[in-house]
Amino acid sequence: MDRQRLIQVARGECPADLVLTNTRIVNVFSGEIESRNVAISQGHIAGFDDYDAIRTMDMDGSLLAPGFIDPHVHIESAMACISEFTRAILPLGTTSVIADPHEIANVLGLSGIRYMLNSAEGQLLNIWFTLPSCVPATDMETAGARLEARDLLSLIDENRIVGLGEMMNFPGVIAGAPDVLKKIEIVQNHRKALDGHAPGLTGKPLYAYASAGITSDHECTSAREARQKLRAGMHIMIREGTGAKNLKQLLPLVTERTCHRVMWCTDDRHPHDLLNEGHINAMIKDAVRSGLDPVMAIRMATLNPSEYYGLKNVGAIAPGRRADLVVLSDLSELRVEQVFSNGSLVAENGKLLPHIELPTTIPAPASMHLSPNGVDLAIAAHGDRIRLIDLITDQIATRQVIERASVSKGFAVADPQRDILKLAVVERHRGTGNIGIGFVRGFGLKSGALASSVAHDSHNIIVVGVDDRDMQAAVSDIVSMGGGITAVQAGRPLARLPLPIAGLMSAEPVQKIRQCLDELIQASHAMGCRLTDPFMSLSFLALPVIPELKLTDKGLVDVKRFEIVPLFVE
Repeated sequence: MDRQRLIQVARGECPADLVLTNTRIVNVFSGEIESRNVAISQGHIAGFDDYDAIRTMDMDGSLLAPGFIDPHVHIESAMACISEFTRAILPLGTTSVIADPHEIANVLGLSGIRYMLNSAEGQLLNIWFTLPSCVPATDMETAGARLEARDLLSLIDENRIVGLGEMMNFPGVIAGAPDVLKKIEIVQNHRKALDGHAPGLTGKPLYAYASAGITSDHECTSAREARQKLRAGMHIMIREGTGAKNLKQLLPLVTERTCHRVMWCTDDRHPHDLLNEGHINAMIKDAVRSGLDPVMAIRMATLNPSEYYGLKNVGAIAPGRRADLVVLSDLSELRVEQVFSNGSLVAENGKLLPHIELPTTIPAPASMHLSPNGVDLAIAAHGDRIRLIDLITDQIATRQVIERASVSKGFAVADPQRDILKLAVVERHRGTGNIGIGFVRGFGLKSGALASSVAHDSHNIIVVGVDDRDMQAAVSDIVSMGGGITAVQAGRPLARLPLPIAGLMSAEPVQKIRQCLDELIQASHAMGCRLTDPFMSLSFLALPVIPELKLTDKGLVDVKRFEIVPLFVE
């Protein structure tokens, strides 16, 4: 941008590139709705009201809001590459995101983060990143990388890096672990944000966490918890994702006195929710329907995150800021009619305009490196009682229960009559040959197997099934796709979704990804599964930081004891 030229336009000495006339501006600074014209030069706001212009657009009294910002999102959870993610959310009014790439970082390390940085170049969506703070999440699993403080230091000066990603290792912060504090110190020295992740933390442990410099949290599940964190000086991100929905519980926190410290975020939204419900626009709409002042709700989606991350050129309609704009029908329905990015009209009625081109998806490094020795899933019976992962409906937490083992010819096997299925996690990053094997209850499969290379957070291959043959075939299908999701019966895939970008994302449109997921879910239901979305449930069974019992490539993890435990109980 030629700043001298922008100043000349603002002074009225040169014509603006575009003037939007007859608009009603949502002013997130003053809380007012102002009837004004908006002058735009070089994609930025030059001024208001009386300006000459090369081109004008009559907005016919429509509301004009700043482009929405998602301050905490994992793009990988949409299973779409950055260009297709942009195509999905930009027409919904989201013009900026702050993404934490810790999913791809757990697979590809620094090269994964650089892949995301490179993919963000030339996009119509403003994409900033936070540096993943916990790769791997624990030492009880094999990830594709380990990021130390020195690794983060190599990226901290990148233009798109605005902070440290969610610090999930809150016990390490509270204990003053030197490696954790070093990561925090690096980011603090560069005066960037420090995002938190501290579910249920209150009292002195919370004060210890905040005293380390952590400045936000998106894990609150009650207004009481959020209020304690707010009082301790933290910014609160109200999350409404696919697996975790907290808006209804946290809305009482938002008042005229607190709203400047609160933001909306999606964290993880799968393709179904992006297409059926929306993105940040859906959160604003839900909040307004619940009685929140519309201008306040919009401010929480615009100015608040821009100020939190120090992004002075977005988040408001004001001179000098980017002309990232959302045209709304009214303040009750908040329907997004048009979207401007950098001063250009790019979307209308929920779709990118036909002439808009997005960058071509760049190739990603290979991410399937399995042991050549094959996958042996046999479990020799060392007793008659086993630890069992018991699913909890609509939750990513599980229960640990003790059940009688089903034994055949000296081996523990699945027992679909009791809904006890075999579960395995196959290491795919380093060719170690590690295979963690256990049992799970709650899927309801009567035949076949389901497998995925999306398995938080280390993203090894996870597979659940009735018999070893189908489970082995499912793992082989994942490898043949270079990563993905599959449903196998009688040795052959019934439905599949290739995810060749780190085993996490596809270059296909989000609509195509959803179609494949629908086919996968239908196939799983045909095999007897009774879960609404079994692949979401499956993806979290390898996450050893969520209670009570999980499975990694190193074995069963008792999360409460934070240690690996044997399958058989004496």
